[in-house]
Amino acid sequence: MRKSLIAPLALAAAAGISTTASAQALAGTRLDIVASGEVTRVPDLAVISAGVQTLQPTATAAIEDNATRMERVRAALKRAGIADADIQTSTISLNPEYRYDNNQPPVLTGYRASNNVSVKFRDLKRSGAILDALVKEGANQISGPSLTIDKPDSAYDEARVKAIANGKAKADLYAKALGKRVVKLISVSEAGASVPPPMPYASDIVVTGARVAKTEIDPGTQQLQVSVSMSFELQ
Repeated sequence: MRKSLIAPLALAAAAGISTTASAQALAGTRLDIVASGEVTRVPDLAVISAGVQTLQPTATAAIEDNATRMERVRAALKRAGIADADIQTSTISLNPEYRYDNNQPPVLTGYRASNNVSVKFRDLKRSGAILDALVKEGANQISGPSLTIDKPDSAYDEARVKAIANGKAKADLYAKALGKRVVKLISVSEAGASVPPPMPYASDIVVTGARVAKTEIDPGTQQLQVSVSMSFELQ
């Protein structure tokens, strides 16, 4: 008795047949489409690299001078209300400097120390004043900003709803063109959510003497997109 139950199951498995597959067999035409939904948001976060580069005759002097000036830069950021979590060390370097003369071996002239931090600006309207303060305190390396959206989850959810609506509308269009109607949705899956890369500013901030030229930041807009794959049955 046990043997007679196992044999049909083994034959069905070998043939690739299952009761689930049978239940999902289509009576009509299957339509597979990809649809997307987009939303537009104003960037609310700017990421800027700020730091200090110093050149001294010895490695020790270069490091000490750099550390002193960098402490002033960090203090200026704290006074401006930048949280510790929004300040992150990005690069620290110490490199020898050489003078090269024709047909002569290189001559060591000193050491160049560099320390840069990545800073997140959440109040874009104050970014110009903060950058001016950084330069005043000794920052001589400033680049950026890269503009992005701090918390995009709700925007992506809105884009997902739009993607589903667009998918249904596209399925109805295909069905009408084929002289059919949409019977049911068979499956849906998210094909991908495009996270916009940080948007570079038109030009880097240039340090000129004791001031920063071009400190205003215009956020503009960014598009967030979600794509979905959907399958429908048409009859």
